[in-house]
Amino acid sequence: MCAVLLACGCASSAPAQDDASASAPASNPVLIHRPVTTTKAPTSQTIPLTVPKSTAVQVVLDKEVRIHNVGQSVRGRVAEPVFAFDKLVVPVGTEVTGRITQLKGVSGGRRTLDALNADFTPPRNVQIEFDDLQLSDGRHIPIHTTVTPGSGQVIQFVTATDRGKKKGVKDIASEKVDQKKQEAKQQWDNAMKQVHQPGKMHKIMRYAVAELPVHPQYIDAGTVYFAELQEPLDFGTEPLTLEIAASIDTPPPPGSSVHVRLVTELSSATAQKGEEVEAVLSQPLFDGTRLILPQGSRLKGSVVQVRPARHLSRNGQLRMVFHELVLPDGVEQKVETTLEGIQAGKGQDVKLDSEGGAEANSPKTRYLATGISVALALASSQGGDHDAPDGGAGGNTNGRIAGGAGGFKLVGLVMGAFVHSQPFGMAMGAYGASMSIYSHFIARGRDLVFPKNTAMEVAIGTHASAPPPTSPKPVDSGTTNQ
Repeated sequence: MCAVLLACGCASSAPAQDDASASAPASNPVLIHRPVTTTKAPTSQTIPLTVPKSTAVQVVLDKEVRIHNVGQSVRGRVAEPVFAFDKLVVPVGTEVTGRITQLKGVSGGRRTLDALNADFTPPRNVQIEFDDLQLSDGRHIPIHTTVTPGSGQVIQFVTATDRGKKKGVKDIASEKVDQKKQEAKQQWDNAMKQVHQPGKMHKIMRYAVAELPVHPQYIDAGTVYFAELQEPLDFGTEPLTLEIAASIDTPPPPGSSVHVRLVTELSSATAQKGEEVEAVLSQPLFDGTRLILPQGSRLKGSVVQVRPARHLSRNGQLRMVFHELVLPDGVEQKVETTLEGIQAGKGQDVKLDSEGGAEANSPKTRYLATGISVALALASSQGGDHDAPDGGAGGNTNGRIAGGAGGFKLVGLVMGAFVHSQPFGMAMGAYGASMSIYSHFIARGRDLVFPKNTAMEVAIGTHASAPPPTSPKPVDSGTTNQ
C-alpha cells in the first residue's frame, strides 16, 4: 500500500510543477511568449544629393581683370550658396577658376559713334567659362558651365520699400517678411565683402585712362556671372526619414520668405501681360530645423503689369506674381506671393514698390551732368581774341578748352588748348550740351531687364481657401425684400 500511495503522489506532483512553471514570470518574455515575426522592415529610401544640370552658380570677381587675350585665366568666388535638396554643398566664398574663351568685336556703327567721341578702342564682348571649384577642404571639383547672357555686370540687391509701421497680431507675418528681406540683403552684402574694392586714387586713374583715345579694357571687381552647370554635381545621398517626408507636405508658415532664381528671362521691352513666369528655389525653406520646402521646388506665375520704356526718358515697368508652388515630387498647391527683393545691375537703378512692382529709375546725376555740359557750352562762347598769340581772331583759350571738355572730354581739352579757333570750341561745346540734353531728357528711357537666373527674395504664404457657400435663408411670405 505504501508503494502504491508513493507512486500516486509522484504522478500528481508532475502537473503541479508544470502549472507552477507556467505561472512563474519568464526571464525573456519576448523570446518565450511572442511568436517570431516574419514581417520584413521597410526598405530604406534615400535622397540623392545632386545639384541638377542648368543650376546657376553665381560667381563674383573679387579683383579687377585686365583683358589680354583668349585663354587668359580668370578667378572669382561663389556669391550665393549652392544647395542639394536640404544640404549646403558649395558655400559662399568658394574659389572658382575659369578662362576667357572668346573676344567678340563691336559693330561698325558702335565703333563709328565711339570714334566720334574720340574713343578708338571700344570695349569688346568677353566670353568666359568657369571649369573648377575649390572647396575649403582643398578638394577640386571639375565643372562644365556656360555663362548666361545678360550677366557680367556689377550687381546690387534691391529690396522693396517699407510698408510703414504696423501693429497688431495680423501684422506679425508682415514683420517677419520684412525681417527676412533685410536678412537677404545682409547676406548679399556679406558676400560682396570678399570683393577687393579699389581705392579713390585707383578709381581716378582708371577714369583718366578710360578717357584716352586708346586704352586697355578691364572687367571691374564685383562683376557677377551666372554660370549654368552643363552636367550635374553628385554629393552622395542621405536617408529619407519619416520626419522629412511628413514636413514637406505641410504648408509654409505665415511670414515665410524663399530664395529663388528666375528661370524665365524678363524685359519690359518684350514681355506681355499674362506671360508665364517660372522660378526655382535656390535654397531650402526651414521652420526652425524642420524642412518645409527643399531646394528645387518651383514657383509658377505670370506677368500682371508691363510698360515698355518710351521717349522723354520714361522708363520701363514690370510686375509679376507667383500663384502656384510645385514640389519636386510634382505636388502642387496654390500660394500668395510678393516680390521683396531682387538682384539688378547698378546701372539700372531699379526700384521696388511695397507691392512688388519693379521700375527702372533715371539716375539723379543726369541733372548735374546736363548742367555741367550746358555750362561748358556757354563758357565756350565767352571771350574775344585778346589771348590769340598773334593778336588775331583766335577765341578765348579757356572757352575753347571748356567747349572741348563738354564735347569730347579729355581729347577735347587737348584740342581746345592747341586749336586756336573759337568757333571750333563753340561747336564742340554745343555738341556736348545737345547730346547730354537729348540722352537724359528726350531719348527713350531705360527698359527693365532681368536676365535668366536673377536671384530674388519672395514672400510666400498658402492661398486662403474660399468659405463654403451658405444657403439662402427662407423668406417669409409676408416679408418684403429691401
